Amino acid sequence: MTSRLEPRNAVLQSDASGRPRVDMDTLRLIQEYYADQGWTDGLPVVPVTDSYLAEFLAQTDRAAEDVVFRMNHLDRSCTVRSAAINAAMAGCRPEYFPVVLAAWDALIAEGYAGKGIWQSTTGTAPMLIVNGPIREQLGINSRGNVFGSGCRANATIGRALRLTAINAFGLRPQHLDQATQGTPAKYTCCIAENEEDSPWAPFPVDHGFAPGENTVTAMLVRSVIHLEARHTEDAEQLGRDLAGTLARTGALVHETISGCLVLGPEHAHVFDRAGWSKADVRQFVHDHAVNSRARLAEVGKDAISKETRWRLPAGHPAAIPDTAAQDGKDLVPVLNSPEALLVTVAGAFNAGVSAVAETFGPRGGPPAIARIADAPSPGGTR
Repeated sequence: MTSRLEPRNAVLQSDASGRPRVDMDTLRLIQEYYADQGWTDGLPVVPVTDSYLAEFLAQTDRAAEDVVFRMNHLDRSCTVRSAAINAAMAGCRPEYFPVVLAAWDALIAEGYAGKGIWQSTTGTAPMLIVNGPIREQLGINSRGNVFGSGCRANATIGRALRLTAINAFGLRPQHLDQATQGTPAKYTCCIAENEEDSPWAPFPVDHGFAPGENTVTAMLVRSVIHLEARHTEDAEQLGRDLAGTLARTGALVHETISGCLVLGPEHAHVFDRAGWSKADVRQFVHDHAVNSRARLAEVGKDAISKETRWRLPAGHPAAIPDTAAQDGKDLVPVLNSPEALLVTVAGAFNAGVSAVAETFGPRGGPPAIARIADAPSPGGTR
């Protein structure tokens, strides 16, 4: 089913030369019209002409009416055409569109996005990680200020997903989107792995992809926490710092959680010089990301709900002991396995700074990675 909210009327007419028939006063009126229709995320969007939309559709072999993503519980879906309109509105260049489509493919593999989690009070948002030569070809930032502003590709590829969520699925704040506070990632969160400054193989290679493949990894994040460790050269010290950040009690929504360590290159090299692989980092952080039973009791998270597995006080009517309590352990791990923690490298090679992304999703299953399809050759058929 094509969504009733697909913004077909957002496409403007163009003249014979392909140029939109607008002047600045008209453009301002169009911007206000788009905003009045609820087609924006609060920021101005790019008006879309028929000819400009055609440039996006020419970047894929998929038919315009093929379905890209479904939300069955809402009885709504997004077509290639709708995804292209929203990518154009977000400010993407046409050549970014294969990355946008691969991001939707990765979200299908991730699984949670289609099940209502984007409507949750928790306020999750997609985080995308791009790998492969396409990073340099499109100028997707993998280095300085990687989570910040300043790079069109990062900003608009991530934004394309949010605008589609609003326009194709109706996920507007305070309506179908019930996030209590949300996260800045709801505007956009798209980074590239800094493969060049990483001491390890690229992230997708760890999960069966060939070196040099263009991919997008998708995960749902609740927050991205900054970590400063500028002076340590000790891998265990750094690992404990990361574990302590991950184990903060405010992150414990379920019995266990999952996460992604976005290591700055300096920190990745601290581990590498100590002879640690990414698997070693995951294992160490898993083993040390723990809370004492007393600490959990202090914050009212020493038991879990028998229905939802959410953490709650032991005195709650729905409370049952968690797995760690049944095992007789005093220290309670926040991860159920090392595989519930992903490790990637991004940022400038200039300071001991990293980030811990608190994710919502599989706790140990394979990450959601999709290949980016090549654009059709000029003159080819779509």
